[in-house]
Amino acid sequence: MIDNKPRIAIVATGGTIASTAADKTQLADYKVSAGVSDLVAAVPALESLADFEFEQICNIESHGIDDAVLMRIAQAVQRFCDRSDIDGVVITHGTDTLEETAFFLHLTVDTTKPIVLVGAMRPGSAVSADGPLNLFHAVAVAGNPTSHGRGVLVVMNDRIASARHVTKGHANGVDAFVPTEFGYLGLVFGRWVQYHSRVELPHTANSDFKRAFEQGNLPPVDVIYDHQGADTHHYRASIGCAKGIVLAATGQGSLSPQAKQGAEMARDAGVVIVRSTRVWQGVVRSSEKDDRFGTVAGYTLNPAKARILLRLALRSTDDLSQIRAWFTRY
Repeated sequence: MIDNKPRIAIVATGGTIASTAADKTQLADYKVSAGVSDLVAAVPALESLADFEFEQICNIESHGIDDAVLMRIAQAVQRFCDRSDIDGVVITHGTDTLEETAFFLHLTVDTTKPIVLVGAMRPGSAVSADGPLNLFHAVAVAGNPTSHGRGVLVVMNDRIASARHVTKGHANGVDAFVPTEFGYLGLVFGRWVQYHSRVELPHTANSDFKRAFEQGNLPPVDVIYDHQGADTHHYRASIGCAKGIVLAATGQGSLSPQAKQGAEMARDAGVVIVRSTRVWQGVVRSSEKDDRFGTVAGYTLNPAKARILLRLALRSTDDLSQIRAWFTRY
């Protein structure tokens, strides 16, 4: 038992961690069924870690999260962080788009308090369900004083990662969430929390985009996947409705002949294209092609995260030099 326990807000959104199936060995086709009170009740040891408040934003699979839900999550997290009696926030979330929500919060929530996203790869009804221990660890991390000032964190499978660098790297395994080459921030084992590094790039209270969720809708940005034999019809469709495009390009952001045509079309229409890569590690550096085609280098952001940053950037400006500067900075 911990004296003077921290007070942690749990913001629930659904996902596998809140799901059950008819059979204990069923690891697919399960349904979101458990509310936040059910999740906490399934882990009685949580009471030894913290006192709690709950808010159920939604109860859906994370690939169903849209802008409206994302803004509600951010607003709820900010409200809790603004309260002096709340020490940290844990968000239960589906794993399919967890990294996107985490990075959005990493750039927009104005706080130094710990914000931890957690999910599960197996439903709560499964043999060896991973959700209960993941949730216990997430609360342990959120309530630990050493977690302050580290931005938004993702806690899964005994490891602590930064929202800036973590990605879902496996479709099924409990070790699905992996960092890029920049590594994990630390480890959690029961109540024991230890950090080994921190993210030096701007985030949360130091972000240029803090509280951006208070400003209404974000501009639409599409993601286009480049490949052999690609065509330009995707670009024509996006130019008709999007303000920006993120290209999941080959290699270190190379443009196929069709992507070059698409980039020129976008440039002439005033649509910003960011060159990311479909390769999950490495850096897309600025190059002469950016001046030629009016594109923006995505550096170490994967396409999903590059889309988030581009949407936030386009909310503020159409100035290409400023957008390029933000991609260099974040």
